[in-house]
Amino acid sequence: MARVTVLGSGVMATALAFPLSDNGHEVRLVGTHLDREIIDSIQETGVHPNLDLKVPEGVRAYQLEEAEEAFESAEVAMSGVNSFGVHWAGERLASLLRPGMMVIAVTKGLEAAENGDLRILPDVLADEVPEDIKDQVSWSAIVGPSIAGEVAVRHETCVVFTGLDAEVLEDLARLFRTGYYHVWTDTDFVGCEVCAAIKNCYAFGAGFMEGLLDREGKSEDRYRRYNYGAALFGQATRELGRWMELMGGEPETPYGLAGVGDMFVTSMGGRNVKAGRFVGAGEPFSEVQNGRMKGVTLEGVAAIRVVGETLPKLAERGLVAHEDFPLMRHLYEIVAHDEPVDMPWSTFFGGER
Repeated sequence: MARVTVLGSGVMATALAFPLSDNGHEVRLVGTHLDREIIDSIQETGVHPNLDLKVPEGVRAYQLEEAEEAFESAEVAMSGVNSFGVHWAGERLASLLRPGMMVIAVTKGLEAAENGDLRILPDVLADEVPEDIKDQVSWSAIVGPSIAGEVAVRHETCVVFTGLDAEVLEDLARLFRTGYYHVWTDTDFVGCEVCAAIKNCYAFGAGFMEGLLDREGKSEDRYRRYNYGAALFGQATRELGRWMELMGGEPETPYGLAGVGDMFVTSMGGRNVKAGRFVGAGEPFSEVQNGRMKGVTLEGVAAIRVVGETLPKLAERGLVAHEDFPLMRHLYEIVAHDEPVDMPWSTFFGGER
């Protein structure tokens, strides 16, 4: 039996307690300062209020001030915060990690340096930890198509554990694997993490398909806009491949679970798709963000801003061409400048001809 302590008690971090518990491992959930009501609910009723499910027997919930106790003697530390909290999580883990621990993250996103260089969030998380500890723990992440609620109700799910140490990845995979939670391992850390972040951007665009039908008053019509959605998915896939070239990932990574697999499930629904639907219906993004979806965490939109702002800098350095990533550039114009949806079709797939 292993002891796994999770920093953050959101839906995904908590859902992963199910396969771990099914395998007989001890799971300790530590809430952030934003999770107090979640931890109170689990402690009092056993129910995670956002999942609307009872957590497995044996899962223990701790408030943030009890984190030191929760991390005592843990072999695995999981970072379960969202992308907006990654620096905070690293600062907390700095005093909680011990040599030999295996750290695994579920956070998805990218961070940009002033010159436009992009970094994966596990690296950002690790950089908050002092060197003497940072170098004595392993750093890994979970990517791939995984809706938290489906994991928690034990629906078949296939994911990828990624990191630089193949042996550590296999050790972690053995802890999590069940008859319904299937784990592959991949040492293309950068490639897998870039796919995990970028697909959220394109999922925002996936919402346009239904939004256009709403704007046209055709939401109930027999004929949908699947042709439109398929073309966006195809261009997004092409751009994922180009991101691999730029970031140094393996060429095949975008075409598996970490890439198109994850992009498919993310495009089927969720907050980013919902925001995209409103925009597709004709609402300026700023009004969506400050109105209908005020206070809602939109990690895909955050990634669009980060990536969109870096592209001109990378172009100035000669690392990308100005015609590269036309879909991403349009998503950025929509998010940053309230441009209406107007797909630059002739620039897709290498240029219409």
